[in-house]
Amino acid sequence: MSATDRHAAVTLKLATSLDGRIATASGESRWITGSEAREQGHRLRAEHDAVVVGIGTALADDPELTVRLDGYQGPQPARIVFDTHQRLGTDAKLVQTARQIPTILVTAEPLQERLTDAGVVSVQVGLDALGHVDIAQALAALTDLGHRLGRSLDRLYIEGGGQLAASLIAAGRVDRLEWFRAPVVLGGQGLPGIGDLAIKALASAPRFKLCSVAEVGVDLWERYVRI
Repeated sequence: MSATDRHAAVTLKLATSLDGRIATASGESRWITGSEAREQGHRLRAEHDAVVVGIGTALADDPELTVRLDGYQGPQPARIVFDTHQRLGTDAKLVQTARQIPTILVTAEPLQERLTDAGVVSVQVGLDALGHVDIAQALAALTDLGHRLGRSLDRLYIEGGGQLAASLIAAGRVDRLEWFRAPVVLGGQGLPGIGDLAIKALASAPRFKLCSVAEVGVDLWERYVRI
């Protein structure tokens, strides 16, 4: 079986309010969940080959996407940004540290020289009908890139945002959900953890099986697998 025939294992992590919101209407999001849930999130990062975000999350939060645990000495996962039109700036932490920890852009255009010079690498894929990068092509291209880089990119950990989560779910590519729910309600104006799926009938809704529920500090941690 070739690299492009394999299906990378995709885990979607959500940290939301009880009603599935990741931020208030103004965009305030730090921190919805407590320190214990965030620590568990770092443990989950360490179990994967790469941490993945959309460009909206990368621009809003300027994250490092590294494993930060006391005493952790294992490898750092690669960082992947779905950035169709290469909006990520060279002052971003992900770009500034690209030569220490791989930073990979999934994009629809040839990689800009400013990013290449900083050590960023990319996979270029086509667009879907909505103008977003094609999910199936992206996952296959990432697996191939991992082989070229000499490191696995077969276990992907998705941390945001809502549109990327929706695209992966709609494509049937989310295998596991790691859902941390904080005991707070933000209401309909809050930003959803999962974007529009355009579902018109319940029968067509993606379904997941609950595997476990645990209390993590003040938050609830639910684990699901795709049916």
